[in-house]
Amino acid sequence: MVPLLMTRPLEAAERFAASLPAEALAGLQVIYAPLMEIQVVQAPVRMQGIKGVIFTSANGVEAASRETAVRLPAYCVGERTAQAAAELGWQAEALGTCADELAATLMQRRPEAPLLHLRGAHARGSIAQRLTDAGLPCGEQIVYDQVLLPLTEEAQTVLSAQNDVIVPLFSPRTARHFANLCGDGSHLYLIAFSEAVAEPLKGLNCKALRVSKAPDAPAMAAAVLDAAAQLSRLEDRGRAE
Repeated sequence: MVPLLMTRPLEAAERFAASLPAEALAGLQVIYAPLMEIQVVQAPVRMQGIKGVIFTSANGVEAASRETAVRLPAYCVGERTAQAAAELGWQAEALGTCADELAATLMQRRPEAPLLHLRGAHARGSIAQRLTDAGLPCGEQIVYDQVLLPLTEEAQTVLSAQNDVIVPLFSPRTARHFANLCGDGSHLYLIAFSEAVAEPLKGLNCKALRVSKAPDAPAMAAAVLDAAAQLSRLEDRGRAE
């Protein structure tokens, strides 16, 4: 079986694995080794006077929804985030697949303001500052933290065995953390969510580094399945020889 090392927070990792076809999962050894833990910042969300919110992750949706009963228009990055917001009562819509697309759409649309970006402690894109500079007032509030974790013993064992391992990575910070921890990468098939995620991995001497065709879970799943099929063919060829 081909090891599939899942480094996302556990709930997201389990959801991703469950999205893979059963026949593909049968050929994978799924190893859960979260390198990040989501910790909610338990503080009231400052909604007074706010006309709409921005969510760039489902984690932000879940954390904010615990701390306020107010539900406003919610402008989201990605369909998954918008779906999570809608399920929790927000008037949600997806405005692009990344921070740049969301910011550009909001600048063009000019919704009623001020807005509030409810985000993690570690975020990219400077959305609130960019919108404010463009004349669309936007504040921000941290509603969760992303705490880095060490590799589990099981993950260390799999990586040190020097057998081929598929590792999908979904954020630049996690990718950078993994690159610092993984040691020799010559047996690793790395799949990056985006070019930004791939950047900290380029210094590794890995067997393969592939960037997802789109920054979403279905495209990542397709890349994992392609890598698994390729490795299975190599294993079959090796046995035949």
